[in-house]
Amino acid sequence: MILENDGIRLRAVEPEDLELLYKWENEEADWKSSTTLVPYSKYILKKYIASSHRSLYETCQLRLMIDVLPDDRTVGTVDLFEFDHYHMRAGVGILIADPNERKKGYASAALDCIIKYAFDTIGLHQLWCNILEGNNESMNLFRHHGFEVCATRKEWIRVSNRFETEYTLQLISKAK
Repeated sequence: MILENDGIRLRAVEPEDLELLYKWENEEADWKSSTTLVPYSKYILKKYIASSHRSLYETCQLRLMIDVLPDDRTVGTVDLFEFDHYHMRAGVGILIADPNERKKGYASAALDCIIKYAFDTIGLHQLWCNILEGNNESMNLFRHHGFEVCATRKEWIRVSNRFETEYTLQLISKAK
């Protein structure tokens, strides 16, 4: 199965995920990675979940939940965003929400699944991501999967009263 490997499964967002998404989206410590500045309401998240059946071609984004097998424990999300169907590219982002669930290979397995899905099923030409300086875990994860730094934006993201450099990485499909 293309959306399952190494002990994880990627699945669509369900109404039962509301409380998890509410908690994760409102975790201020993660806002600097997502450029979020305001909390999400349950109302907005309910609307998002209700419309999550819409096509990637309609919404230009896709969120999948990361479940650990065999107990189907949900540990995070993987997103395709800013999907550009003409240029056949999308951004990719991963969140393993609970720090106790990190460094167990779930993000790597999820990234492997979403890369295969993006290239083999959707037919994308490339994926890209943005990583802030100092986020060595994410940098190592994406580089391990073949992503290469293609841009450096110095002092690009404001975090509190300082600015951080952001790196853009890309992975180009080997399919011709």
